[in-house]
Amino acid sequence: MTTTMKRTTAGLALAAIMALTACGSSNAGNGGSANAGASPSDAPSSEAPAAASQTSSASPEAPKEPVTIEFWYGLGGKLGENMKTLIDTFNASQQEVIVKPVVQGDYSETEKKLQAAIASGTVPAAVLSSNVDWARKGYYASLDELIAASADFNKDDVIPTFLEQGKVDGKQFFLPMYGTTQVMYYRKDALEKAGLAPEDLTTWEALAKAAEKMTVKAGGKTTFYGWEPMWGYENMMDAVLGKGGKVLSDDGKTVLIDSPEWVDTWELFRKWMHDDQIMRIHSGGQGWEYWYKTIDDVMKGQSAGYTGSSGDQGDLDFKIVGAMEQPGWEGVGAGKPVAQAIMAGIPAKASAEQQAAAFKWFQYFMNTENTAFWSMNTGYIAVRQSAQQDPAFVEFSKTNPQITIPLQQAAHGSSPFMDPTGGKISDALKVAADNVQIKNMPAAQALKAAKAAAQRELDRVNK
Repeated sequence: MTTTMKRTTAGLALAAIMALTACGSSNAGNGGSANAGASPSDAPSSEAPAAASQTSSASPEAPKEPVTIEFWYGLGGKLGENMKTLIDTFNASQQEVIVKPVVQGDYSETEKKLQAAIASGTVPAAVLSSNVDWARKGYYASLDELIAASADFNKDDVIPTFLEQGKVDGKQFFLPMYGTTQVMYYRKDALEKAGLAPEDLTTWEALAKAAEKMTVKAGGKTTFYGWEPMWGYENMMDAVLGKGGKVLSDDGKTVLIDSPEWVDTWELFRKWMHDDQIMRIHSGGQGWEYWYKTIDDVMKGQSAGYTGSSGDQGDLDFKIVGAMEQPGWEGVGAGKPVAQAIMAGIPAKASAEQQAAAFKWFQYFMNTENTAFWSMNTGYIAVRQSAQQDPAFVEFSKTNPQITIPLQQAAHGSSPFMDPTGGKISDALKVAADNVQIKNMPAAQALKAAKAAAQRELDRVNK
């Protein structure tokens, strides 16, 4: 696209968002009071324009048709239900935009289908997905002008680390819809039976001893597991970060995933899962199937606890389970698990009118009341600082203290790894994690192979 075309498209998008803002009042700003309990009867009146004066020959202007956009997202269970609730209340709250939900299997499926849509030229206006490499290639639209044109957005109220994660080369390409971090969920009865309390499990060494104590075996087979990490490299990388491990050297030229911090940590997980059989994972399946199987093990009394997303809180019964932060390591200190924003973006091939409509939807989702609603109902971290003063959130946290655990952990969490190879290093880590968790391969061997593959990709980028 030429510079002139880019300026023209940006100008059209700017004009479109200003037109949408002028069409009617919006409570999508950070301090707005968007009614999360709105119903169609609460929507603004759609009365016809007043009749023209008898002395005027002008015809009444026809009401402007709302802009209909598709919003693609990969959320299931109660997360999907809560997303649908906010979409419905948004559609009922105004008459300028109609959001049509298009549900995918998970985040990865959303990205795969978006890739096909970009190639075909027929894209949705809004996606719960982000990709730094694609933003650099021009597949996503910059949001800076849309933000600047909105008097309601108030980016200073957005949690800085979350907003920063949506920037690519200094431009805001993605907006944080909610934050997430991996926390620990435990069965209260399992800990009580073992004479343990959450404050006893502040290190991985202590957690492993507790898991061994709580594990039940019969005939050489484990029938009740002491703990269940989640499938994939993320849980194990969180533990590595707590030891001071890094993915890349400070100069960005060397892959460090075969360092002692990585090898020693991943080898412990291999030992706990395969040698000791006090922990296990569920893997494979469709979409989030493995995730919900892990949750089911805990809720059905087949495991003492698991490591999962802050967003799992909407699927859990806190009469049975409790929440705690991830452990650190003996002699090192508190853990440093990743605190990550789940981002939404607007494909660049969407029309200016569609881009403006998508931004209006994003604003609504991010306003104070709705980000607080999302946090209370899902466990994900609200993206606006003002949400913590939202009256409903304050009252909710008094009787649901688990909602504060992700916020507390995020305060000392690590920033997510931004893969400079467009995902190739992350892919190498996925393979290594499968080799350790599923195939029982020694961590040193798995990580050595992963480091070689990742270093080749990094060298190509740095040439």
